[in-house]
Amino acid sequence: MNKFLLPPILIIAIIIGRFATPARSDASDHRYKDGDPVPLYANKVGPFHNPSETYRYFDLPFCVPDHLKEKIEALGEVLNGDRLVSAPYKLNFRDEKDTVVVCRKQLTREEVDKFRSAVDKDFYFQMYYDDLPIWGFIGKVDKEGKTDPNEYRYFLYKHIQFDVLYNKDRVIEVNTRMDPQSLLDLTEDKPVDAEFQYTVKWKETDIPFEKRMDKYSLSSSLPHHLEIHWFSIINSCVTVLLLTGFLATILMRVLKNDFMKYAQDEEAADDQEETGWKYIHGDVFRYPKFKSFFAAALGSGTQLFALTVFIFMLALVGVFYPYNRGALFTALVVIYALTSGIAGYTATSFYCQLEGKNWVRNLLVTGCLFCGPLFLTFCFLNTVAIVYSATAALPFGTILVIVLIWTLVTSPLLVLGGIAGKNSKAEFQAPCRTTKYPREIPQLPWYRSALPQMAMAGFLPFSAIYIELYYIFASVWGHRIYTIYSILFIVFIILLIVTAFITVALTYFQLAAEDHGWWWRSFLCGGSTGLFIYAYCLYYYYARSDMSGFMQTSFFFGYMACICYGFFLMLGTVGFRAALLFVRHIYRSIKCE
Repeated sequence: MNKFLLPPILIIAIIIGRFATPARSDASDHRYKDGDPVPLYANKVGPFHNPSETYRYFDLPFCVPDHLKEKIEALGEVLNGDRLVSAPYKLNFRDEKDTVVVCRKQLTREEVDKFRSAVDKDFYFQMYYDDLPIWGFIGKVDKEGKTDPNEYRYFLYKHIQFDVLYNKDRVIEVNTRMDPQSLLDLTEDKPVDAEFQYTVKWKETDIPFEKRMDKYSLSSSLPHHLEIHWFSIINSCVTVLLLTGFLATILMRVLKNDFMKYAQDEEAADDQEETGWKYIHGDVFRYPKFKSFFAAALGSGTQLFALTVFIFMLALVGVFYPYNRGALFTALVVIYALTSGIAGYTATSFYCQLEGKNWVRNLLVTGCLFCGPLFLTFCFLNTVAIVYSATAALPFGTILVIVLIWTLVTSPLLVLGGIAGKNSKAEFQAPCRTTKYPREIPQLPWYRSALPQMAMAGFLPFSAIYIELYYIFASVWGHRIYTIYSILFIVFIILLIVTAFITVALTYFQLAAEDHGWWWRSFLCGGSTGLFIYAYCLYYYYARSDMSGFMQTSFFFGYMACICYGFFLMLGTVGFRAALLFVRHIYRSIKCE
């Protein structure tokens, strides 16, 4: 790893390690003696197929403990929708229990209806025992031999069994089993008497404490999954090699012929008419329209690129191990805040190179270009979550923390970066002088217009990553765990290479057709992969997932729109930078009068 990247990565890892998971006040070393209380927290419940739609555990009328205590949570945990409270079960270390009654209560008609609705929607619950996740379903629907939904019978599990594995003085693994013989019939709309029970069984194991999280990452490391992952990598590599080899061969031959032709033209009569990309040398470096907006897009894209690289570095050094609750969300918030100076510097520096005067306005546009749509989306979705009383609704204190981070960290760093960019005194390096009046762009066939070019530019990079997209979606919008970050990093590198090469090729064809409006076109072509990813969202939602309901639909398409917009800015920046290097190179290689 680059020695210059290591210190900032370590600093960010320390910050995230400090704030991702709060310090444990209860048994912080995870060591216990016989009979010691082991922390058990109930987290949330929700429809199994709607990962965003989760509710507090005691929103359902379970047995409430005498002393209900909420666990203090870190920023990332709250953003993840975790709401940990003390559970009604007592699982002391190596203390076996057989059919202990938690409570007896009569469920009212309203409570029966609430439980029945939850069972019908396939609700699951999640708890944490000594920081180990526990899942289970709260009931089942009996559909056997019945075709009419009105004949279905609904049952609530009354008895839960905890099977705990331990190694000496440490908890290694915990599993739950719901007793299929202990059921409460909720089919009829009437009050019922309920008796909730639990059993605890302990068993010794030789699994070391350091490997107790390995079981949660095994699913993504199974041979058939790895085989598909490596097939994806090989497929992408072949695509990259073929594409880059083809483009390199074609471009080198064509450019070699162009250079020879233009060299002969210079030796021939001066009145010989120029054609092709040399003909527009006086216009190719003419600054684009809306240059303030263009510079802001480059600044935001560069910041998001830096954010992605830092996230990958943290993932590769093991910060995001399974169920490090909230670490990823904390990392995204912290690193985005700390990299805002990159956006300010890049945008303002490039804007000043384009002879822009109002750099303050450019800085405001840069600050709002990505954060603005994200903030509006968050406001709408948070309102939806509040209406649904879901845990995705952020508390006022958390919103205040994020506002303070944006006010005290993000904005000052953005301004400092902008000031540094303004004072950098960098000049735009154009090998050719720009004429006073622009040449008229000739009439071109429809397939050379912006939209068909974007379609061609976005399809190839998307085809290199679409297999891996399924696993990412299944972990973000499902219950799988993604742990093979090394493969994902290789796919990301391939994505950057393909995006750069296809943008360079399309830029050359555009210049050869004497169309000098390549600035915005290269950015749009580079970023068009983001549009393909959003189109894949439609396919995934309707064909590969079982998500439903207004809240889950709005969360899925709302936040995926923000993510795809971020990809658009980031890959658009990569495409433009590659095209700019290429254009500068070819015009330096010829003599332009």
